[in-house]
Amino acid sequence: MEYHPEQREGSLNKANKLLKMNQSKNLKNWYVYIVRCSDNSLYTGIALDVDKRLAEHNGKGAAKYTRSRQPVTLVYTEVTDSRSAASSREIAIKKLSKQEKEVLIKLKLLER
Repeated sequence: MEYHPEQREGSLNKANKLLKMNQSKNLKNWYVYIVRCSDNSLYTGIALDVDKRLAEHNGKGAAKYTRSRQPVTLVYTEVTDSRSAASSREIAIKKLSKQEKEVLIKLKLLER
């Protein structure tokens, strides 16, 4: 097998591009959000783009739960620095009672 330096450079460039893509993905904030459904129930989820996800919940890309409870309105957001952190927080919020979620929403409103 013959050695070609330009092949190595191409491989390094690809590796550097992949590394930069992964780093930029990791720099994006993940959000935990709560929406209030038309029946006054609450749905908790995570997303990179909350506005886009809200539009999906109110359209054809809705989660099974929210599909029959449209329209939904955004009532709570919380920023995290990773998908893992967002997922952990989502699970914690989902374990709360509805009353506790309502308190969380009210506290967030008072911060503004």
